[in-house]
Amino acid sequence: MNEVITTDGTRIAYRDTGGEGVPLLLLHGWGQTQEMFRHQTEGLAPGRRIVTLDLRGHGRSGKPRYGYRIARLAADVREVVDHLRLERFDALGWSMGVSVWWSFIDQYGTGRIRRFVAVDQPAAVAAAPWLTRQEQQESGAIFDVPGLLALCAALAGPQGDTVRADFVRGMFSGDPDPELLAFVAREITSTPAHAGVPLLFDHCAQDWRDVLPRIDVPTLVIGCEGSHVHPDAQRYIARRIPGARLHVFTSDEANSHFPFLENPAAFNAVVEEFLEEFLAEESPDPRS
Repeated sequence: MNEVITTDGTRIAYRDTGGEGVPLLLLHGWGQTQEMFRHQTEGLAPGRRIVTLDLRGHGRSGKPRYGYRIARLAADVREVVDHLRLERFDALGWSMGVSVWWSFIDQYGTGRIRRFVAVDQPAAVAAAPWLTRQEQQESGAIFDVPGLLALCAALAGPQGDTVRADFVRGMFSGDPDPELLAFVAREITSTPAHAGVPLLFDHCAQDWRDVLPRIDVPTLVIGCEGSHVHPDAQRYIARRIPGARLHVFTSDEANSHFPFLENPAAFNAVVEEFLEEFLAEESPDPRS
């Protein structure tokens, strides 16, 4: 495990496999850690360089009493990218990690991103009252504003651990594998309420719909029928990003918000096919 100290003094823990070729940088979701990608660091193409990190307030990274905004997390990621001197990389985000990439693109552009994979994240998590009913449905809103406020208050309250466990369980449909559920529930405990609650509020309050048409790199959008994020939200995102591709896992392939954990072989194959196709297209013709 390596680390970067950001300009505001926060320690960001990261792993770099040191492989060859275009690096793939993966960002986890709210309350989780880089351990979510335990099946990708070695399960993707042999020798591919994989970089994972714990966002501030998560996992092994620092947990200061400040900076829990999506924009600050995107700045942290940029500092890691600068530290590693990554002039060109592929970006994958899952859940809130997608929002961090959207903020990165909004602030810094796509000049260093070669390919982008967005996994199971709505364009807007909270149904803001000024959105029409159709806009709320298209954006994939999960909460209304009173529901979001109530959840944040409950997570910060004396029953926060129970609320957090119930929140995790709600991301699985049917009867999840007990070991997998326990793993996810355990990882989320690394994020204290002073970090998780304000970050969740900021994350859910964002509306990224205006960023989507400005994503000008090849993009793969991944959804899952068994997720609490409705696949229609991913279909909307794929329509809004120019030229984006869409892959939705059926409920018999993966039945949760965690397809990369439930069915890593299928998930890795979809991601690898997308990345390798464009690698082949960009490779120079040896006959030329």
